[in-house]
Amino acid sequence: MLQAVDVKKSYDTVDVLRGVTVEIGDAEVVSIVGASGAGKSTLLHILGTLDLPDSGDVLFDGKSVRKMKSAELARFRNKNLGFIFQFHNLLPEFTALENVMLPGLLAGKPEKQVKDRAIDLLTMLNLAHRLHHKPSEMSGGEQQRTSVSRALINSPKIVFADEPSGNLDPKNASELHEIFFRLRDEMQQTFVIVTHNDELAAMTDRRIVMKDGVLAERAH
Repeated sequence: MLQAVDVKKSYDTVDVLRGVTVEIGDAEVVSIVGASGAGKSTLLHILGTLDLPDSGDVLFDGKSVRKMKSAELARFRNKNLGFIFQFHNLLPEFTALENVMLPGLLAGKPEKQVKDRAIDLLTMLNLAHRLHHKPSEMSGGEQQRTSVSRALINSPKIVFADEPSGNLDPKNASELHEIFFRLRDEMQQTFVIVTHNDELAAMTDRRIVMKDGVLAERAH
């Protein structure tokens, strides 16, 4: 489904990615691990089309991302990709329900359809009692489950997560990790996760190990 082919990326004089080739399949939970500065987040951002490589290419179902114009790329990203970040990135003035609905409304879907799906997702993640609460009224674990719901609202092919449990206590982190695998099993959802959490990395279907901007190894 997703391929990165000989991807290279530099910032100023620093070569962050030095020729990375990876492939992600359907219904996989894949972790990207390695020391700080190894290029993990940069690779995630390029795989998720949030950044473009200097050379090489990223292909979704055989179609080149680099050949898409910015407006087409934005539509593609909204329709096909979901994102979960360490610090939730929820809009503070919106309720949990409104935050989850936003990507669906931006995609031009009917409001009732988006609202019904948002309620279903939040309920599935045990947040039915938080629909009308703002982020400041929720715990860290609840905020992160809200961001997971938001990532899933448009039924993306892949969800990209950057240190999703890095800001959570062990109990909430463990619950979040279990959610990822439940979503893989129940919804055939694919996840690509950058993490320093050894417990999560050990649970994933496959690990991509980064070192100094290249793949150090692939472990199963």
